[in-house]
Amino acid sequence: MREALIVWGGWEGHEPRQGAEVVGAMLEASGFHVRTENTTAAFADPAIHDLSLIVPIVTMSTIAKEELANLSEAVKGGVGLGGYHGGMGDSFRNEPLYQFMVGGQWVAHPGDIIDYRVDVTRPDDPVMAGIASFAYRSEQYYMHVDPANEVLATTTFSGDHAAWIDGAVMPVVWKKRYGKGRVFYSALGHVASEFAVPQMRTILERGLNWAAR
Repeated sequence: MREALIVWGGWEGHEPRQGAEVVGAMLEASGFHVRTENTTAAFADPAIHDLSLIVPIVTMSTIAKEELANLSEAVKGGVGLGGYHGGMGDSFRNEPLYQFMVGGQWVAHPGDIIDYRVDVTRPDDPVMAGIASFAYRSEQYYMHVDPANEVLATTTFSGDHAAWIDGAVMPVVWKKRYGKGRVFYSALGHVASEFAVPQMRTILERGLNWAAR
């Protein structure tokens, strides 16, 4: 059986505990044995090198150097890493090594909760199969991203809330390699209720399964 670790914490506004519960049930339904922790100390455990998948759901917060080093080496060695929104894309702002591994870092969400469009750019990829571009209501993440990411979906900023980014096309969903490990990220999912959106949930479920060793 594949083993997964979920670590939740950080800013409560992203509902990390609720998100961890939803993701845990999702992974169990996919055949994983899931362990859930609410401290980054879990990343320092040498046993994480034997996992199939790690899912961080920690917004902002901090991580000890030895915790991050062990997490990075585990993913380089083949453990999958996957997550969503600020729980993975805005976890440890002072740690460029973490951002290098994830493939991006949140920097803004102009207009806060708004209506926008998610455009599927790789309908041929199994993660996006059968999913057409769709309307979405949430924070529209503006991120600094790794040009080596394999982008599966994007969004285009209107400029209504920040005129100088009018027309900017931003990755929303991507996958990448980090050493031997697979990394998956979706910017969707500000609060746990967004898992009720079928496209959001399906993309994340497929992406996590793709990332898992």
